[in-house]
Amino acid sequence: METTNFSDIFKSNFLEKTTSFSLVDSIIGLVVAFFVGLFIYFVYKKTFNGVIYSHSFNIALLIMTMATALVIMGISSNVLLSLGMVGALSIVRFRTPIKDPMDLVYIFWAIVSGILCGAGFIPLVLIGAVVIGLVLLVFVNKITVENPYLLVVKYETERACEEAERIVATQAKKYALKSKSIMGNEEIETTYEIRVKQNDAKLMAAITEVAGVKSAIMLSYDGNFTA
Repeated sequence: METTNFSDIFKSNFLEKTTSFSLVDSIIGLVVAFFVGLFIYFVYKKTFNGVIYSHSFNIALLIMTMATALVIMGISSNVLLSLGMVGALSIVRFRTPIKDPMDLVYIFWAIVSGILCGAGFIPLVLIGAVVIGLVLLVFVNKITVENPYLLVVKYETERACEEAERIVATQAKKYALKSKSIMGNEEIETTYEIRVKQNDAKLMAAITEVAGVKSAIMLSYDGNFTA
């Protein structure tokens, strides 16, 4: 027959978890997660090529790395807690749209780094951060890619349209007519996808000098439209 003594009455499950908690390991994991997140912060700032740089998003990458490490530390020694955390996170819906695919890469990098820091794989997360950072710095900043331009031109006459297309054909590397529309007042609008050679200002100047051309707009597309 089991007997209950005075200490069993005041036995605390919370205190048992506190005694099994390793303060040194947790501090090391969080410190490494901070520095890895800081490295991701600087790499993102160096490789950003979008329209408007978001400082808050970059700070979120740093906090995301540390928060993920903290979660992994908490659930690594408790199966029930890990199942509950998975269920809780599965019902969370993040409504912030991710416009640039590279932003999604950085989010995934921050989460993976946080998981490795929380699980104690410190050498792996450091090696991975250096390798991924170097790859991003080389491929994003050093390797240039010719992004296409959209050239939208409005004309008053068909003859001006033909003359402008001749200029595009001679001064652009590649071009393709995407759309051509005639307005009610016989105004013509064409849209070309082009890849320019050296100086796109010369192409724009030559088109605007054609008699009958009302306006010309060139847009660059690299994930976001930039006028």
